[in-house]
Amino acid sequence: MIHITADDNNPIHVVILAAGLGTRMKSKLAKVLHRVGGMSLAEHVVRAACHVTPPSHITVVIGHQSEEVRTELAPLGTNFILQEQQQGTGHALLTCREALHAAGGLLMVLYGDTPLLSPATLQRLVERQRRHQAAATLITTHLDDPTGYGRVIVDDQGHVRSIVEQKAATPHQLGIHTINSGIYCFEAGLLWKYIGEIRPDNQANEYYLTDIVSILNRHGHAVQSMEVKDSPELLGINTRVDLSTVDKIIRDRKARQLMLDGVTIEKPETVTIDAHVKVGPDSILEPFTRLVGATVVGEDCRIGAGTMIESSRIGDRVHVAALTHISHAVIHDDARVGPFSRLRQGADLGPGTHVGNFVELKNTHLGAGAKANHLAYLGDAQIGERVNVGAGTITCNYDGVNKHRTTIEGGAFIGSNSTLVAPVTVGEGSYIGAGSVITEDVPAGSLALGRAHQVVKPGWVERKKQEQTGD
Repeated sequence: MIHITADDNNPIHVVILAAGLGTRMKSKLAKVLHRVGGMSLAEHVVRAACHVTPPSHITVVIGHQSEEVRTELAPLGTNFILQEQQQGTGHALLTCREALHAAGGLLMVLYGDTPLLSPATLQRLVERQRRHQAAATLITTHLDDPTGYGRVIVDDQGHVRSIVEQKAATPHQLGIHTINSGIYCFEAGLLWKYIGEIRPDNQANEYYLTDIVSILNRHGHAVQSMEVKDSPELLGINTRVDLSTVDKIIRDRKARQLMLDGVTIEKPETVTIDAHVKVGPDSILEPFTRLVGATVVGEDCRIGAGTMIESSRIGDRVHVAALTHISHAVIHDDARVGPFSRLRQGADLGPGTHVGNFVELKNTHLGAGAKANHLAYLGDAQIGERVNVGAGTITCNYDGVNKHRTTIEGGAFIGSNSTLVAPVTVGEGSYIGAGSVITEDVPAGSLALGRAHQVVKPGWVERKKQEQTGD
């Protein structure tokens, strides 16, 4: 949701720099594609930016693995500009000049590796820039140990005069604890007018965006700062250690918010909950649960210890017992699942269904009140209301080439250890005798037996022993 009022005469454009590989990650994957809290680093930043401007006003500068980054973010509706050669932050922004120089208004610069940046901070940045007549506002923070960061140099009026990188700083400047986050909000017209004056006059031979501060000052334009007290919010990801730290922060925030919204989480330090997950009030999450992807859990549910739920929809008053694995499935109200159940893609459990221990479902619908309580595999099946599936039942859905469906109509009873060879239909109210192999359709109201006649040979064991010993 965008909270800042749209203004066609003073639009807000956001450029997110996301072209680098991130060598310190020691990964073949571009840094901004690494994930924390269930989303890529870049997606976190885009979603924060969407609170101050629509996606059509957000441009992502891509470079390394550009197509992968584009694929990841395109569903959000952003624009993309390719930086073919990565020559620094100033050069990355220069690649956007042709596309954006005529847009006017404000231009915010963000980075694709700062997933903790909050919408509230971005809104405050825009409001501060609109309120004052500076050429730009940059975000700063205070660090007890500023080692490695550029120091912000201010004058007597509090205006930013320059940003000095640590390796170029004097001993006095190294004593400054106010550091540059690299996040800016510019008057777009002034930025595009002067950005061409940035030169690669440094050891790395790169165009540093930080130079724009002294350039604007030289032309008589003030640059102001906005301090963020919560310095971890500005944390950029450089290593896998950073990735782990930020992931924990995001997940702790998510668990805390759910608890404040009425969800009971037993031992919250043990759970894993992605940012997009929704859980209704009065639901209970037992220890070591893992809710990831686009999962939605309704009200008054209990999710058992060690359960994994991925991109699934759980209705109200559902009880999922311990150590159950649910992926891309739907469970309707008042169902009971587990323990040790597995619901795979396309599983759909109707209201009041029971699926018990060591039962696996794939691409299968269970009608209201149906039960499969023990040791069954139900794949590619349509199972009607009030059906009882006995222990050991298997729907044989694959013939080695194609998948076939099994249909079990309402009220049918499937005896234990039955094998239903698809394609096959079991009619309404029918009974399948335990241990049967069913290869043909069963009419409604019938009893079907598909097992061999039992043969008993008295004394066979003793005779077999005598044959083996030769007695």
